[in-house]
Amino acid sequence: MTSSPERFVDWFRAAAPYIYAFRGRTFVVAFGGEVVADGKFVALTHDLNLLASLGVRLVLVHGARPQIEAQLKSRAIRPRYVRGTRVTDEAAMQCVKQANGQLRVEIEALLSMGLPHSPMANATIRVAGGNFVVARPRGVVDGVDMQFTGEVRRIHADAMRQRLDAGELVLVSPLGYSPTGEIFNLTLEDVAVETAIALGADKLVFLIDAAGVADDRGNLMHELTVSQAQSRLTEGDVGARDVQVHLRAATRACRGRVARAHLISRHVDGALLLELFTHEGVGSMVSQDPLEQLRPAGIDDVGSVLQLIEPLEADGTLVKRSRELLEIEIGRFFVLEHDRMIVGCAALYPFSDEGAGELACLAVHPEYRNAGAGERLLRRVESEARRLGMTRLFVLTTRATHWFIEHGFTESTVDALPASKQALYNFQRRSKVLVKSS
Repeated sequence: MTSSPERFVDWFRAAAPYIYAFRGRTFVVAFGGEVVADGKFVALTHDLNLLASLGVRLVLVHGARPQIEAQLKSRAIRPRYVRGTRVTDEAAMQCVKQANGQLRVEIEALLSMGLPHSPMANATIRVAGGNFVVARPRGVVDGVDMQFTGEVRRIHADAMRQRLDAGELVLVSPLGYSPTGEIFNLTLEDVAVETAIALGADKLVFLIDAAGVADDRGNLMHELTVSQAQSRLTEGDVGARDVQVHLRAATRACRGRVARAHLISRHVDGALLLELFTHEGVGSMVSQDPLEQLRPAGIDDVGSVLQLIEPLEADGTLVKRSRELLEIEIGRFFVLEHDRMIVGCAALYPFSDEGAGELACLAVHPEYRNAGAGERLLRRVESEARRLGMTRLFVLTTRATHWFIEHGFTESTVDALPASKQALYNFQRRSKVLVKSS
């Protein structure tokens, strides 16, 4: 009975940095009409309500392809596509307007639910809409006049921000309007990307059919930089067309300075929360730059480093450091940061008179210990030691002797330590002494 509450506490603590970081941020969430048609939008509204209650500014962009197809079928109109994009003639446009209008009303109704004993109980989500999207005709593609099929010309971002500032959720349909009063049928991806770019959104999230982007072995790629995503698109190694379309859109958004773009499965209940509030996520995330950064620590990192090393101090793996001491010595530390979270640290203490340095306080978050984080920290410390002219590196450890030996250290004695360090050696702790030439 105790394991379940403990897991909840662990999860909640792990999610806390994201909860703090997301308050006041703008997220654009895009989903096809299939989410509503399949009855999955009710569960999604619960997750959206939770995000809104945490202070996230939400813009929803919906598609309507299955609803449009149903309207065309009911009128015996055969759909036409060019390069996967619908050709919208006058008859099809009537279906597009009707499908989007009905779907929008249904989405607004579901977002307004306040059912007791449900995650939406007492929900106060207010939905805003408007003519936020200015469009233009797509023109002729491969010799075919696309007619009322258009593309985004401009997003009225200031008008959207006013609604977001008022605490409202903005709902955007894949329709655009021209200055001359024409209506154009747009793609979900185009509207979502241009909206995210215009707002300077922190995240753009696509709910898609696939789990995300797979690597050459079929394994889910949780993280890609823009350059990695572009390489896979160029090589054609991303699988289904659904993934290709959305990965191309995610890449375009990040090139437009959207910080993160996510591709997650619409079939997984709670995928939105799992992607946003867990370290690894459940989909594929595209970012402008690598998420991992190994850098010198600063005073603002003290709290995170303490949180990382406290469990190791409690079980005796590391010698306990007070916050005051850590604040004084933080300039000796390097930290490994993953998506703005400190997941590893290590310190280098110089003994300049003897050309030696001590590697100390090497700690890695449990979820990153099998991903080479320790090795990267070790290499950074070794590089710094060489830069400072140190000829050897030593470490004292009670638990990780084999790991250090595997990485080039050899076991030695207390006599191998610098004289000033020998005087401080704790014979009760009986730490192993390991040395490596740097």
